[in-house]
Amino acid sequence: MKNYEIVVIGGGPAGLAAAIEAKKNGAKDILVVERDRELGGILQQCIHNGFGLHVFKEELTGPEYAERFIEELKKMGIEYKLDTMVLEVTNSKQITAINTEDGLLKIKAKAVVLAMGCRERTRGAIQIPGNRPAGVYTAGMAQRFVNMEGYMVGKKAVMLGSGDIGLIMARRLTLEGATVEAVIELMPHSGGLNRNIVQCLHDYNIPLLLSHTVVDIEGEDRLKAIKIAKVDKNLTPIQDTARWIECDTLLLSVGLIPENELSKGAGVQICPKTSGPIVSETMETTVEGIFACGNVVHVHDLVDWVTEESQKAGKAAAQYVKGNLSRKDKVLTTKPKTGISYVVPHHINVENLKTHLQIMLRVSEVNEKAKILVKLDGQVVNEFKKAHLAPGEMETIKIPKKNLAKKVGTLSLEVKQRGGCNER
Repeated sequence: MKNYEIVVIGGGPAGLAAAIEAKKNGAKDILVVERDRELGGILQQCIHNGFGLHVFKEELTGPEYAERFIEELKKMGIEYKLDTMVLEVTNSKQITAINTEDGLLKIKAKAVVLAMGCRERTRGAIQIPGNRPAGVYTAGMAQRFVNMEGYMVGKKAVMLGSGDIGLIMARRLTLEGATVEAVIELMPHSGGLNRNIVQCLHDYNIPLLLSHTVVDIEGEDRLKAIKIAKVDKNLTPIQDTARWIECDTLLLSVGLIPENELSKGAGVQICPKTSGPIVSETMETTVEGIFACGNVVHVHDLVDWVTEESQKAGKAAAQYVKGNLSRKDKVLTTKPKTGISYVVPHHINVENLKTHLQIMLRVSEVNEKAKILVKLDGQVVNEFKKAHLAPGEMETIKIPKKNLAKKVGTLSLEVKQRGGCNER
């Protein structure tokens, strides 16, 4: 059995940032395990720009962003294994993995960082009726075909779902010569960033149909058409509004699911709202010495936020290995209330904070001129005015440590509409 201080599972942006930060904070033996043929994860197929504005103050493509971390990882001498599939992680931090070079591997770690990312929801997950012809892809799969493998997926396409991947692929297929008939969104609001709606749809005259869904598929060997319909407030299709759209390609961008089979096997407690591990302010899960970061915890909008969160996990893993991480049981527990969909982290040990607590959250509906109230056991400790809140855009707030005087209690967050003469 091989022994390491820290094993990072996943060599995407989260795993790379966590491993590098752990090394910077004194961890000596670090292994990154990646199941793909190269490091970088999903960034390698994201050849559009817009990455790195927060971390590097530059606008980079996905491969350019990944390259900076890959080069740093190699310069620091951090060990990594590619084409290696992790089969199991135990709560005692024993890892079983397999590849064609080493065969079956048994690895023991003092700390583990889970950074496996997420996967796309498929047609089966949303139960679209109709035939099962070729031409129906998840947006990420189509992105890999077009950007990495050199295959064009179709000539006339429709997107179902207005998440960022779907919006970006609508533009990508247009640039490659395909006609994108429409982007269909079940909800009354888009699931993607506003900048992507403007840059990927408005700039290319691609219509966005809100409160619509796909209700049937036609085609035997290859997709010929899809039937769409409006939905009512209960998201039920209104049959009188149904109409066919001819197309040979349907791309699904209908949500991402954190990939937590290994986490569950290790006994990590999962948040039912995010489908990711319940974590503390240091990104430690409910199993001591096992940390998690990136899209395996909750789905992020920007890779820059993934990097910052993962640096926190890597640093904490190094502190844990050296015995410098406070793990007292008495902590604050966060609780999403009115208008808040979820909050990360779930638990906070105030003793581990230096200057402030950073919270990431998503709201449950669109709000204009609202504020986020933060209460400690019912008493307001902070409020953050927001001009616009939307479920598709993650919110990050920082609460000064001095405002969290109590070490045990409930930290609740809620959305409240602004009003009155003195509020803008």
